[in-house]
Amino acid sequence: MSATDTDADADVTNRSEIVFVTDAQDCNPNGDPMGENRPRIDPVTQQAAITDVRLKRYLRDQLRADNHPIFVKRTDDGAEIRAALALDLFDEVESVEDLDAVDDIETEFLARATDIRYFGATLSFNADTNDELYEAVKERFPSQFTGPVQFSPARSLNAVETNEETSMLTSVIATQDEKEQGGFGLDDHRIKYGIFPFHGLVDENGASDTHLKAADVERLDTLCWRAIKNQTISRSKIGQEPRLYVRAEYSTDGYHVGDLHNAITLDEAESKPDGEMRSVRDVCLDVSDLVETLESVADDGHLSTVHIAGSDRLAVTCDGAEIESADEIADELEDRGVSVDGFDVYEKFNKAPPAE
Repeated sequence: MSATDTDADADVTNRSEIVFVTDAQDCNPNGDPMGENRPRIDPVTQQAAITDVRLKRYLRDQLRADNHPIFVKRTDDGAEIRAALALDLFDEVESVEDLDAVDDIETEFLARATDIRYFGATLSFNADTNDELYEAVKERFPSQFTGPVQFSPARSLNAVETNEETSMLTSVIATQDEKEQGGFGLDDHRIKYGIFPFHGLVDENGASDTHLKAADVERLDTLCWRAIKNQTISRSKIGQEPRLYVRAEYSTDGYHVGDLHNAITLDEAESKPDGEMRSVRDVCLDVSDLVETLESVADDGHLSTVHIAGSDRLAVTCDGAEIESADEIADELEDRGVSVDGFDVYEKFNKAPPAE
């Protein structure tokens, strides 16, 4: 299996397409604040949904945990003046004169705001701050950056059921122990089980606009996985796991397959019916279309390398044959002549350069 040797300081020259599969068991992967924080569920198909905003929040929080500076922070971080968030990245700037001394504010900002290099942002600073330095920030910073890394919302492959017994149990506890517990839990809405394929794209043209480097793209390979592991440990979010990460790096300018996540389906013959799914052990994914598509794209000369990591707990089949688990898809691709970077997430992360 061939691993790539990416120059960490190199520019992004290849477009990448990402399929990232996660699952959620007995939790609320993305509550809707406009709907009593209930899980987002399509009323017609009963598929649960996780927004791209929710995924990016996990990724930003993991970047911060890895000591990478970020611009878009949680609202409970205390900085209500948005110009102050920008200045958080410039420790040496305490006055308008200090700000004027920065040679290229846009380049310096992108070098320091790791999340903006990935996802961009609209820099909508507060209209009237009555602060000379904040007003100078408004005048000197660009109004927005378009991020070269974008994800689509993920819809579950299965129709989900809500875990009503959890809400009922918690309500009983709240009633009996109301004085001690403060009547918590009445908004405790969870799904029993859902499996979600995210689709993402790394645009090589947009990368130059935000100075996204090859090292940043390499970081995504472990960032997605570790973000789900590390940033979903609150009471309502625990129960989510990363199951499969595929980044198809293309060699043809401006080329990508598109909606590659739709090449993964449930193997209904090997999975339990939707209403009986309770854990990853009840699910088997059919990756035939994914593997055949990547093989075809490689044969046509469009594919550089497939970077891939999988869980040994997720069962998959290909062309009607069981290949046991997601972590063995790399072997299947390599057997078909596809250039593969099959990696261990933590081994690859430990080899990555530390945050500056």
